[in-house]
Amino acid sequence: MGRVTAADLTAALVAIDSVNPALVPGGAGEAEIAAFLVGWAAENGLEARVLEATPGRPSVIVTARGRGGGRTLLLCGHTDTVGVDGMAAPHTPRRDGDRLYGRGTCDMKAGLAAALIAARDAAAGGLAGDVVVACVADEEHASLGVQEALEHVRADAAIVTEPTREALIVAHKGFVWADLLVEGTAAHGSRPELGVDAIVHAGAVLSGLGALDAALTTRDPHPVLGRGSVHAGTISGGIEASSYPGRCLVTVERRTLPGESEETFAGELDDVLQRAAAAQPGLRASFTTGLVREPFAIDPDHELVRLTRDLAARELGAPPALAGAPYWTDAAFIAAAGIPALLFGPTGEGEHALEEWVSLASVEAVTRTLTAIATTFCA
Repeated sequence: MGRVTAADLTAALVAIDSVNPALVPGGAGEAEIAAFLVGWAAENGLEARVLEATPGRPSVIVTARGRGGGRTLLLCGHTDTVGVDGMAAPHTPRRDGDRLYGRGTCDMKAGLAAALIAARDAAAGGLAGDVVVACVADEEHASLGVQEALEHVRADAAIVTEPTREALIVAHKGFVWADLLVEGTAAHGSRPELGVDAIVHAGAVLSGLGALDAALTTRDPHPVLGRGSVHAGTISGGIEASSYPGRCLVTVERRTLPGESEETFAGELDDVLQRAAAAQPGLRASFTTGLVREPFAIDPDHELVRLTRDLAARELGAPPALAGAPYWTDAAFIAAAGIPALLFGPTGEGEHALEEWVSLASVEAVTRTLTAIATTFCA
């Protein structure tokens, strides 16, 4: 492909179908885009290593090797996308003025392209340290790719190039999922002396969840994330109108702040069930926690934050805002591995939506910023 721009590389990546097959059965997955990245790295004098512990779900580690003795900067972006139902020509990149349209333009092939071009350009100036770009699979589902990459990559700092709208994300929330099971006694609707209505009993539990969420509003908010939250996601129970339901299952999500954990939520749920049992005699309820993703934060005064803010200001004309994100990202895994991390990426809109676009001017500004960060950090 030669020495293309970040905008050119974004378009080339968008043209490759990489819909996550864990989200959309039959989705193309990351094999084709991984092969493309290996070829692109070779053409641009960079090393590439394919990791594929899960067959058919490859990630690619692209490395701009320094001469030695310097620090390593990790840049990370995911290659998978969500589905494309309802989109017209989702993998045909279309430019309209400053905007590039197509699935994955914003989330997050533009950010990945910016990282790759920055690694190439920083290395051309000669570095002591390495610039490593983790092009990871499966971020949109279970983050298989970043977890595998972290078994093979060590770095002194990391930037995840998700579409932050040129803000500098220094924290984001985590989440815990739980299943709340309320047990009743199944019986014919004409035999109330035999039946215990699990759905009605679940009402006390749902009221407790509402009270917990209200209580969370009274706690001291996080400086950039605000408050934690809890909500019921789904409820199911019963088999027909003429029967007492023997069970009712409620799925619950707790959005957590730095310092909160699965254990925090488990304690809160214990309290909810105890209070519900006091309000509803005969209540039989229990819970199990499921998927857990930890929150993420970096000290706003960390060297990486200050460096990124200073160098971004030169490209953007003003220092980027320090902000928090309500969503979860792979940055949490990177930070948990002991690598200081932040998020910084281009402006766009339409993640997971029918119309998705990225600003090409923003992509180029982010690329220049990342290049300057790598040049300074890995000197």
